[in-house]
Amino acid sequence: MNNKLTKEEVLHVAKLARIKVTEEEIENYQIELKKILDDVEKINSVKGYDEEILIANWNQETVLRKDEVGQMLNPKKIIEIAPHHSGNYIEVPVVIKEEA
Repeated sequence: MNNKLTKEEVLHVAKLARIKVTEEEIENYQIELKKILDDVEKINSVKGYDEEILIANWNQETVLRKDEVGQMLNPKKIIEIAPHHSGNYIEVPVVIKEEA
């Protein structure tokens, strides 16, 4: 079994993805994309594989409420009662930290 894609196959995928690839990247993708396709093939070869098992068991219909016009909050009062604020902005705890 071949352990890598052809250069033409990689270039075709790159064209579909609208990305430019260097010769070095092509060589790397020939192996890496083949590994991904092999893993997908393993999933498809599982006995008893059925598309229905991928569907969530959810019979309830989504109920949407009507939009109702409410009173506009006063931005100045909201900033005043916020635990931490800076100028016209409410300060909140960091949720995602950037790594250097």
